[in-house]
Amino acid sequence: MNKTAKIKKNHQFIVLQKLVIVSLLIGFLSAFLGITLKKITEYYEEIFFHEVSVHPIFYIVFPVFGLSVIYFLRQYLFKKKENKGIKEVFESTQSKSKNLPSYKIPSHFINGLLTVVFGGSTGIEVSTVVATATIGSVAHEKENVFRKYKTELICAGVAAGVTALFSSPIAGILFALEVISRKVTRAFLISNLIAVSIAFGLITILKEEPLFAVSITTWHLKAIPYFILLGILAGVNSVYLTRCVLFFKSQFGKIGTHYYKILIGSAVLSISLFIFPQLYGEGYHAIKGIFATTREIPLTITLALSFIGILILKPIVTSITLASGGDGGVFAPSLFIGAFLGLLLASFLNTFFHVHVIPVNFMIIGMAAVLSASIHAPFTAIFLVCGLTNDYTLFLPILVVCLISKYTAKLIYPFTVYSYAPSILK
Repeated sequence: MNKTAKIKKNHQFIVLQKLVIVSLLIGFLSAFLGITLKKITEYYEEIFFHEVSVHPIFYIVFPVFGLSVIYFLRQYLFKKKENKGIKEVFESTQSKSKNLPSYKIPSHFINGLLTVVFGGSTGIEVSTVVATATIGSVAHEKENVFRKYKTELICAGVAAGVTALFSSPIAGILFALEVISRKVTRAFLISNLIAVSIAFGLITILKEEPLFAVSITTWHLKAIPYFILLGILAGVNSVYLTRCVLFFKSQFGKIGTHYYKILIGSAVLSISLFIFPQLYGEGYHAIKGIFATTREIPLTITLALSFIGILILKPIVTSITLASGGDGGVFAPSLFIGAFLGLLLASFLNTFFHVHVIPVNFMIIGMAAVLSASIHAPFTAIFLVCGLTNDYTLFLPILVVCLISKYTAKLIYPFTVYSYAPSILK
């Protein structure tokens, strides 16, 4: 009996050793992929955005070129298989037989990059999530002892990728838990903690700066009623984003010829980008721009109409980007919408009610609130946005507003783009 127990204990120790080693490898590869995609995308997006600013003709050329290249790559390089976003990850974790094929790594990497740098109004986050999930999936297939740890290893890849993008290991683990795994096991904790530690170590060595350099000084209790209002508005806006994505994917799915989808999508995208250049790519350049001018600006009719136009158009152009073949998701659009919504509300309150709220606080809280409501993951949103700014001053109001926005959204429409109508999500 003692001999049997000893053999079992040795086997468990060997499995644990292998799990630690594979988690280290997944963490490094996923973080390296995430950082590389982020850096390349930032570099080329800046160059291409400068070109369209100087030569507006590229507003027409870039979207149709980018979507066409993605289409031909899918046809001739990636075996005519479309990328279905995070739905692919869910399908893999919920099935013993379905795995993420290794070509998903270059497919999502390349298509995500091309979508954003050529003006597609989305971000690289979902491309990174699926590519890094594939790293975990491929690793689980290599050893028989890992067969029962499929979800844990996929989550380890995702957590490391999110950590690399947003400099927040807590957000990485929480996203893997709240959105993908939905349960905590011993193997989940071991693999994910190791993976995000390696990812955070790598971004520390590379001296990755927070995405948004903002100065947050304080917040006031008198602003709480306005924060609550922001949470409700964020919930409403997130539902609008979700419904837009579902609607346009459904409508474009009825178009038989894919090149018609590209022509329609790029036409809408080109016109929208020409009117509002802030919608180009993931939109972080526009967020940085409004962070740089967060002094109190009187809200004129022209400015208000511009903000409202951006808030109405962003979900539409994001949805059409995805429906016409672009690769991406709702992470970056949610952050973008939240920042502009927060600034619009703060400017409105200060101009017409003279309440003297702090605009930058509303922008940051708005980013977290819309993301929380869009993916129904409030704790991911909290730590992700705090990681983006490297500041936890607003932690408490962000917590409250994220919960309000999530439950407001669920009350209006109980689904996210991840959970509704799987047959039309791509």
